[in-house]
Amino acid sequence: MAGAGMAIAVLTSGGDAQGMNAAVRAVTRMGIYVGAKVFLIYEGYEGLVEGGDNIKQANWLSVSNIIQLGGTVIGSARCKAFTTRAGRLRAARNLVEHGITNLCVIGGDGSLTGADIFRSEWGGLLEELVRDGQISEEVARENCRLNIVGLVGSIDNDFCGTDMTIGTDSALHRIMEVIDAITTTAQSHQRTFVLEVMGRHCGYLALVSGLASGADWLFIPESPPEDGWEDLMCERLGETRSRGSRLNIIIIAEGAIDRSGKPISSNYVKDLVVQRLGFDTRVTVLGHVQRGGTPSAFDRVLSSKMGMEAVMALLEATPDTPACVVSLSGNQSVRLPLMECVQVTKDVQKAMDEKRFEEAIQLRGRSFENNWNIYKLLAHQKPAQEKSPFSLAILNVGAPAAGMNAAVRSAVRIGICQGHTVYVVSDGFEGLSKGQIREVGWHDVAGWLGRGGSMLGTKRTLPKTCMEKIVENVRKFNIQGLLVIGGFEAYEGVLQLVEARGQYEELCIIMCVIPATISNNVPGTDFSLGSDTAVNAAMESCDRIKQSASGTKRRVFIVETMGGYCGYLSTVTGIAVGADAAYVYEDPFTIHDLKANVEHLTDKMKTDIQRGLVLRNEKCHEHYTTEFLYNLYSSEGKGIFDCRINVLGHLQQGGAPTPFDRNYGTKLGVKAVLWMSEKLQEVYRKGRVFANSGDSACVIGLRKKVVAFSPVTELKKVTDFEHRLPQEQWWLNLRLMLKMLANYQISLTEYISGKMEHVTRRTLSIEKGF
Repeated sequence: MAGAGMAIAVLTSGGDAQGMNAAVRAVTRMGIYVGAKVFLIYEGYEGLVEGGDNIKQANWLSVSNIIQLGGTVIGSARCKAFTTRAGRLRAARNLVEHGITNLCVIGGDGSLTGADIFRSEWGGLLEELVRDGQISEEVARENCRLNIVGLVGSIDNDFCGTDMTIGTDSALHRIMEVIDAITTTAQSHQRTFVLEVMGRHCGYLALVSGLASGADWLFIPESPPEDGWEDLMCERLGETRSRGSRLNIIIIAEGAIDRSGKPISSNYVKDLVVQRLGFDTRVTVLGHVQRGGTPSAFDRVLSSKMGMEAVMALLEATPDTPACVVSLSGNQSVRLPLMECVQVTKDVQKAMDEKRFEEAIQLRGRSFENNWNIYKLLAHQKPAQEKSPFSLAILNVGAPAAGMNAAVRSAVRIGICQGHTVYVVSDGFEGLSKGQIREVGWHDVAGWLGRGGSMLGTKRTLPKTCMEKIVENVRKFNIQGLLVIGGFEAYEGVLQLVEARGQYEELCIIMCVIPATISNNVPGTDFSLGSDTAVNAAMESCDRIKQSASGTKRRVFIVETMGGYCGYLSTVTGIAVGADAAYVYEDPFTIHDLKANVEHLTDKMKTDIQRGLVLRNEKCHEHYTTEFLYNLYSSEGKGIFDCRINVLGHLQQGGAPTPFDRNYGTKLGVKAVLWMSEKLQEVYRKGRVFANSGDSACVIGLRKKVVAFSPVTELKKVTDFEHRLPQEQWWLNLRLMLKMLANYQISLTEYISGKMEHVTRRTLSIEKGF
């Protein structure tokens, strides 16, 4: 009850973004959880100024069943009145009437700047209200301080200092859905498509969708094309066609400009292509489609985390703490001083206005710069400076995971850029032992980015069953670098190869594992390639199941997810769909816990929400199987609710990769091959490669905020091989959030609050890995 006696109000303002509802839900429930009164302010700042029915107290059920909805259920409006002092005076009076001194604002930089001005004027506004006799001095004393916390909701990702803003990932989902759909029709008719995406001042959406779709040409406001770009672009498009491609995709941000600051319109680009090349060219303007639709899993989890953190920030605010925004850095919550972020965001705009474009890109942050450099590297083949003496082989191992093909594509292309001979291997280690190895060129991997599953084919076979033959082929093809993209078997397989180096000198080569599995159970990384796509697939299914349960009333669904012993998939899906419980192996449960869950659901059926959703990881308990849970819930809930089982099964492995997995796969492929090239140079002596140190065989992964390489021999010490799990997993602290949002009375003493960090040019230059 740390928040007893507090009153918190939440409002959404500015352009809407998918995920705002999840944030409103998390702030409301966390506020109620800590014992505060929570008010919802309808229609943004307009509702704050108008008052009356626009400010309503919320209860736990006010925000039920909204997590899957796009937009914002409490409405948003652009408000002229709030920009005037008279408007802010009325707003202050409305807040004081309800005793509200804590405000959580979800919106873009304009909305957040407005909130900060309101906070700085608060004392003066109250004095004026006392002078006009609208409030008493006692009331003014009781409400003497206004605390502000901001959550950035903007699909453009244009707010500096934050990794990702609410709505960005969902907007990318919409854009990629459109690009996938347009690619098929463009191929049929050999067309060129010019796609215009949102981003008046920020090219983030254009950049990431260009990188994730392998677009032929890209226009972003931060980096206008060199003069004479028209000739170069047409030459490029012509070249791609002459190499046998049937389509061209050009992506343009709505704010695209040339070097002199003159806008470049999508129609101008279209006319140019038609006049110079005579290609059949169409323009598609995506517009408000990008703001619509259901939020992606990432946005739902991000908003829920940020909403909880926002309430904690209000609880811990003192008169000296500056207004802060809550953000995500890697997978950690952080708090950033609001005005520092706003200042850097303005600096970017100023740099662009003054044509200091290099600086604008740097101020956007290191990940933005990286995306841009990788896009330029992969979009178009540049002949290698010289042929290198090295040969790399790339293979997929384990079960298929979305994003594998993106990683293969970028690894092949970077390898070719570096002048290496690049081989791909079909069917994993088994294919390597059978000699299913072929050399590939730049264009052999065109169009692989958006393909789900594994184009190379994959098997679970481990090397120890066919070591002699693997060694024979490594020798025969003179392979000096092995890039293995796959799940736990890929890591285990590389470990076996390293441990066999004593016997076979041929295995003293450079090896790298890119973790790719829907289970997210590979040590050495926080996120495996493919787990984002799997969570989204499971989430979409659960959304539909929940809808069915809402219709039938008093029904509980027990949904079984994949993941082996790793509970990541069921925990994160559980948060994204607002599940009542998620049973996982890592968080042991007994019959008492099951009994408590059943009672919890029985109580829930007495309210207006007459449905339940329980997730169970496939191997969470040897005896408490899905069937057992079904029987238990059915008999205990007899006469109160009925039960149904759903096993999601292999649909979690399928589907087109999400934008995150395409982008992540592309980056890991690039970084892995650059690292391998560097290592190969280090161990190249007298015309041969000899590598037997621990750091010559690594797992590449994202750890907290950085891309790191961890030697497989080191990771062996922190791996539970029986259950195929890392011994420590960062996502277990998400389980607190899952239980709190499902209305369980749990202790939050283990909750780790975000630290206040500063936003400077130096912090922006740190590589975040996203």
